[in-house]
Amino acid sequence: MATNAPAETEPPSVRVSSSVSEKDGKLSKTSSATDIGSPTSEKVKDDTLVDEEPTPFRWTNWILRRPIQKYDPDAISTRRSVYDDPALAEYYWPKAEYENIHRFDPGARWTYREERKLVRKIDWKVMLWAAVSFSALNLDRGNLSQANTDNFLPDLKMTTNDYNLGNTIFRLAFLSAELPSQLVSKRLGPDVWIPIQICGWSLVTAGQFFLSGRSSFLVCRALLGFLQGGFIPDLILYMSYFYTKNELPIRLSLFWMSLNVCTILASFIAFGVLRMRGILGRAGWRWLFLVEGCLTLIIGIATFFKMPPSPTQTKTWFRPKGWFTDREEVIAVSRILRDDPSKGDMHNREALTPRLLWKAILDYDLWPLYIIGLLFGIPATPPAQYLTLSLRNMGFNTFQTNLLTIPAAVGTIITMYAIAVVSETVNDRAFVSMAEDVWCLPFLIALRALPDQPNPWIFYVSLSLPWQTGLLIFPSTHPIQVGWCSRNAGGVASRTVNASLYNMFVQASGIISSNIYRKDDAPMYRRGNSWLLGVCAFNCLILYPGVKAYYVWRNKQKAIVWDEMTNEEKADYLKNTRDSGHQRLDFRFAH
Repeated sequence: MATNAPAETEPPSVRVSSSVSEKDGKLSKTSSATDIGSPTSEKVKDDTLVDEEPTPFRWTNWILRRPIQKYDPDAISTRRSVYDDPALAEYYWPKAEYENIHRFDPGARWTYREERKLVRKIDWKVMLWAAVSFSALNLDRGNLSQANTDNFLPDLKMTTNDYNLGNTIFRLAFLSAELPSQLVSKRLGPDVWIPIQICGWSLVTAGQFFLSGRSSFLVCRALLGFLQGGFIPDLILYMSYFYTKNELPIRLSLFWMSLNVCTILASFIAFGVLRMRGILGRAGWRWLFLVEGCLTLIIGIATFFKMPPSPTQTKTWFRPKGWFTDREEVIAVSRILRDDPSKGDMHNREALTPRLLWKAILDYDLWPLYIIGLLFGIPATPPAQYLTLSLRNMGFNTFQTNLLTIPAAVGTIITMYAIAVVSETVNDRAFVSMAEDVWCLPFLIALRALPDQPNPWIFYVSLSLPWQTGLLIFPSTHPIQVGWCSRNAGGVASRTVNASLYNMFVQASGIISSNIYRKDDAPMYRRGNSWLLGVCAFNCLILYPGVKAYYVWRNKQKAIVWDEMTNEEKADYLKNTRDSGHQRLDFRFAH
């Protein structure tokens, strides 16, 4: 743990480092960068601050070798915020209980070189292990699909309806655990609760080695869902402690791309482990559950040592020097609060109250995003869940089936990357997010029109490779929508609950999806595909355009009132208002 200085209960006067030159906002030759942000710093001109928004990393610029705006690496990169206005700063000041307040200095100034070095360090220390732990979730959440290629259902004397019921129970348990998990996470801290979750579900995964039939299968699905519920919002909340709003979206895209990398690795693991069928008289799928459960248990144990509570709490008995210097801690905390003052509203061990929970649930401005979470993934989910079963029914063997799932995962990585490029270029969320359903629509039509007994390879191509793409290689816009919900939530408390509510609706979507393909509709599932077509068309023509129109309208409403206020009226509003998060008049919804 870092050594904590006494917390400041009152905001000090806004100060600026004396080591910053008043000319051109650069460091003077006679001063050291390490002196910036010292408590004795004096006020200098505001032109030391950067007014424009930071230029985000764009893949298009990197690919096309476009010239990137050059910055003097030793010039000041600190961006102007409300903390630079003495009339407004006190209304945005972090609470005295905020765990990083001893490192917050509104007068601190840092250079582009320092900030880039710090962000690179955070990427290696925080982002990399977040991706590893997220892969552990996907490894244990998706192995049922690989088990299906090894006669899993016949061995346990189950049908595809039992398979659907298992997926439904998993989703219900996952959904019901979302809010309780968030309450525990806010009380213990995500750095403690996340590794507990990973270790818990790893043991259940390994325990599936001993499945004996339908009842034990359903119990294990319920336990897995309950232990995994809330993990994704917890992890995103944890990452928000280290990244600004401009840095987080691209990392969320990489975050979900790691999921598909894990899917590819899981297919290769299954290809090898399922060959253990017969060892000790056990089926190959039993060994698959045991091996993957043990792998993720190792990740869970390591996570206890790889996730510090915050940027200022990286020092501990097994890491005595910590990750950051005192100066880097000042920069890490100050730039996060300058970017989003609401992150100082709560301590990272502060529990949510029932009042805050109920307030977030009744927050109607986030419900359009919850409806998107409920409906956007339905068109592609049943074909994805049934891919391995359908391929086996079409005559492919166990090992061919596992290898044939890899192209879809590779394609998803490519299309997810492509949609991130589009999102960066057009700076839009609603219409870019709609791309997933727009993509699926023509392929669902093709799937619905297939003959009753298609050639196996034609069927595979219709799912995975038509026109060099395919239904299951859709551009996943889920990372964009997760970031969209987090951005529109506002403060830490609402962001925590609203992220859980959004994910609950996503899990409810999975429950619906798991019951669209029924046994009496097999093997081509024409009735189910007709339902998928209807939902997909509704999403494209009504849902996404309607949500965008709603947020445009809400922003106009706020702007009319806010823009008519004088500066004195705005200051009075900020001082006395009980509005918080996105309810404030100075907040604008992303769309």
